[in-house]
Amino acid sequence: MVTIPVINFTNFTKGNAINRQAVIKQIYEACHEIGFVYLQNSGISKDSIKQVFVHSKSLFNLPLEVKQKQAWSDEFSNMGYVGIERERLDPNKPGDLKEAFNVNKQAVTEIDASIVSFYDRCTELSNTILQAYALALELPEDFFTIRHNQQNHTLRLLHYPPSQTPAKPGQVRAGEHSDYGSITLLFQDNIGGLEVQTAFGEWIAAPAIPDTVIVNTGDLMQRWTNHRFCSTKHRVMIPTDHRVNQSRYSMAFFCHPNDDTEITCLESCQKEQSPIYPPILAGEYLLQRLQATYGNS
Repeated sequence: MVTIPVINFTNFTKGNAINRQAVIKQIYEACHEIGFVYLQNSGISKDSIKQVFVHSKSLFNLPLEVKQKQAWSDEFSNMGYVGIERERLDPNKPGDLKEAFNVNKQAVTEIDASIVSFYDRCTELSNTILQAYALALELPEDFFTIRHNQQNHTLRLLHYPPSQTPAKPGQVRAGEHSDYGSITLLFQDNIGGLEVQTAFGEWIAAPAIPDTVIVNTGDLMQRWTNHRFCSTKHRVMIPTDHRVNQSRYSMAFFCHPNDDTEITCLESCQKEQSPIYPPILAGEYLLQRLQATYGNS
């Protein structure tokens, strides 16, 4: 049975050379085998995470007409409020039973001080993880961080409301999908529902583990590494017990390269097979994925 590993990240950030190398190896194996990992001791405090969850709940408790005024100003801006069923992560299924607020580096400063601090901590953590990724791939430690220095990241606050009516056939809280960028940091409450697909096609639960952050690899990292690191499909299912009557909250920090970064297969990842994908600009790929997700909704 494949499981998502738990890694003590302190051994990378504060450990000696042997400890750091052990974490680098663990990260390589996790990214290669399942694309997901739980990080302990991420450096982001429990209080900071709690404050953002509290503020997130207050945003989603606003009247719908107030939230709609903050909806996306253009079709693929990827910023602002996204209403229930507006997003269809699996294009072949009904709209997802969730709502979201997307904010970038510019917008976050207009919301709340706790979210500004959280965004900055997520950026710092992402950069440190990207350094570990680079070392795992035998690249210069700053290979990825210098290609992410414009902070084109998105913080997504998510609310999955209680199910008031039966779902449509095939409808879930978040459809089967992979993430678009380099890596994602995920913070979730204890309601559960997140599932990850293994390389064997099985779906396994990815519940909240106290004092950890879930990190998963995105599509652009998979393209960069020629599938050495996998961008794994995942979804959020509707509970089949009493939790169906409870809200689920989570926060995802999508770490994305600079828009003008060309994502081309790393030379070190071409030894076993030729490049799977042609080069593409990071910003161009993001737009393609947004069009696929929202274009038909």
